[in-house]
Amino acid sequence: MNIDDKLFLNTYNVDITSHLDIKDPKICENCKEKICTHICPAHVYQWKDGHIIVSYEGCLECGACRICCNHDNINWKYPRGGFGIQFRMA
Repeated sequence: MNIDDKLFLNTYNVDITSHLDIKDPKICENCKEKICTHICPAHVYQWKDGHIIVSYEGCLECGACRICCNHDNINWKYPRGGFGIQFRMA
């Protein structure tokens, strides 16, 4: 089974409140690398029309975004209990 097939098995219980937050959007505007848009395996962060879009609903909860942001501008926490990704192996 390839990785796309495995990821397809995962389900999400999406909370109405995001567990991801950009601390200061101005920092993102001035960021040259925008590494979060490249490093996130779920493509949660996208750069559109001059600002960052955070689609927390598909987050894999890996934490790569909080580690890679050179400006410490991503506020990351686990979703509330019962919410977030539900991994399935088969």
